[in-house]
Amino acid sequence: MYISILGRGRLGTSLAALWRDAGLQVDLLPHDAAPPEAARVVLLAVPDRAIGEVALRLAPQVGDRVVLHASGSLGLEPVAHLPEHGSLHPLMTFPGLAAGLPDLRGVPAAIDGTPAAVALAEELATRLGMLPLRLPGDRRLYHAAAVIAGNFATTLLAVAGRVLAGAGVPPNEAPALLAPLALASLRNAAADPARALTGPIARGDLAILSAHRDALQAAGLVDLLPLYEALVQQTSALAEQRR
Repeated sequence: MYISILGRGRLGTSLAALWRDAGLQVDLLPHDAAPPEAARVVLLAVPDRAIGEVALRLAPQVGDRVVLHASGSLGLEPVAHLPEHGSLHPLMTFPGLAAGLPDLRGVPAAIDGTPAAVALAEELATRLGMLPLRLPGDRRLYHAAAVIAGNFATTLLAVAGRVLAGAGVPPNEAPALLAPLALASLRNAAADPARALTGPIARGDLAILSAHRDALQAAGLVDLLPLYEALVQQTSALAEQRR
């Protein structure tokens, strides 16, 4: 298969390298380029705000070729005027080539579109070992879930690093020291979050939670208390499911 990717950001660059390694012919082009006529699929790996504009520009050029966008938050509306249109969004973070290519085996890929577009999106996904995922519900909730699991997990590690630094650990070392615990917790939670839950909330040890609040306040980390309380509330609800 010959695929033309428009957009040289981290997503487009990474997918181009991965599909080339999988034996596909791939062109990686700037967002304003014209895809070669021989390309069977055109993937728009551009910012969400630019997808509609690029799709309109491509309309006279693509004919009945499949055009996919790679946005997680948008439906088909920005490309719906094209005869064969769809979307393909890997449910994975792409930090860029300098950080190494992600292993996409077993990673879901949200796909949608016309029958021809879905068929090619499924083929592209499975060539990288991804699992095609059709979403019958609200696409915005899909993307919100991705942000919570991906971006917020990063933020929580940064916040935990601030707290650990308050205990005297060098701030630049704190996130790495906490990462093994965080990764193990996520792996354990994948099958059943409630059953995997450990710690003082699962045990019902309210005295420890009170001591945490006092320590955060004493260390000048008062700005973290609302987040701590919100997480305690959600974790308590999870613990109730376990009981």
